[in-house]
Amino acid sequence: QHFGRINAMATGRVPLDAKVAADNADVVASMSKLPWAAFGPGTDKGGDTKAKSEIWTEQAKFKEANEKLVAETVKLAAAAKTGNLDAVKTAVTATAGTCKACHDAFRNK
Repeated sequence: QHFGRINAMATGRVPLDAKVAADNADVVASMSKLPWAAFGPGTDKGGDTKAKSEIWTEQAKFKEANEKLVAETVKLAAAAKTGNLDAVKTAVTATAGTCKACHDAFRNK
């Protein structure tokens, strides 16, 4: 939801509102740090999940994906604060690519 608001600005569906973009980017950056604890040792057992087993069998790669996402969302928040549409577009593209790469590698459809 929060990323979608920024993406709508980056793609021209709605006008850029620097404050709305910055506020939502801050939420996205905070949220990017939250889900990783849910994938610790033993969390691969039980429950209905879209998570691939590679999360647990390739922990180093998963951690690297985590670090990339966190880094890109920090850049997104900084870009949003500039109010510069080109900077926001670049950061949205990089952040979305990082999300997609992780989902492609670690999430079942």
